[in-house]
Amino acid sequence: MPVIPYEFAKYSAIAIVAALDSIMGAINASVKKTFNIKIFVSGFFVNIIVSVLLTVLGDNLDVNIFLAAIFVFITRIFANFSSIRRELIAKYEAKHAEQKEEN
Repeated sequence: MPVIPYEFAKYSAIAIVAALDSIMGAINASVKKTFNIKIFVSGFFVNIIVSVLLTVLGDNLDVNIFLAAIFVFITRIFANFSSIRRELIAKYEAKHAEQKEEN
């Protein structure tokens, strides 16, 4: 099993959280039927690259920019999750209302 060296753990963590943010955004867009593969792929890689570069910059300046980036990404992940949940509930209720009208 591969082990990430301690020096790179921070960079791996921010890259994973940035990727999860992009994936949740893509799921949200898919549920809303606004998904665009070009936006997803570009956002996926740009999020990862920029977040890792900000983490490197923070390390060089001896500032924990990493923590701010994690906070922003986690906030966006939960916002996307909340939006997905609301959208799915609205679709379920609309479908349920349709079935009631038919009966």
